[in-house]
Amino acid sequence: MKPSLDDIDNKILALLMDNARLPVTTIAKQVDIARTTVIARINALEKRGVIAGYGLKLNQEMFQPAVRAYVGLSVEARYAPSLMKFLQQLPEVETLCAVSGAIDYMLTLRCATTEVLDRLLDQIGALDGVRQTSTSIILSKRIDRGAL
Repeated sequence: MKPSLDDIDNKILALLMDNARLPVTTIAKQVDIARTTVIARINALEKRGVIAGYGLKLNQEMFQPAVRAYVGLSVEARYAPSLMKFLQQLPEVETLCAVSGAIDYMLTLRCATTEVLDRLLDQIGALDGVRQTSTSIILSKRIDRGAL
């Protein structure tokens, strides 16, 4: 069941997704409501399960240099289960999503260098059932409201 959220809830959530440690007083000023209302709204969102939790998001670039890329895969359906098993074993795979449209799956890869990315793409492209790959290297993040 999809939760019903009003404009105020959506504004509060957007602010918290950008910075979960944002002070309630700052949220109240930006949304133009009382501080106590913000507290009540956040508590209600937590109780309803809209806010599932809070966490820490590390700056991965500080820990290891990385080249990140989006990779679209077109796959023959009968090979999909073995492909999923193979991709699940690769530590370079950050996300794997089934998508609609011209491609069947979208991967996010993180590799130490472009050379490692190149070898990995060759390896994936050579797998049984992979009809086509399409890769876009991520240059920078402009907005990041993704999972923690």
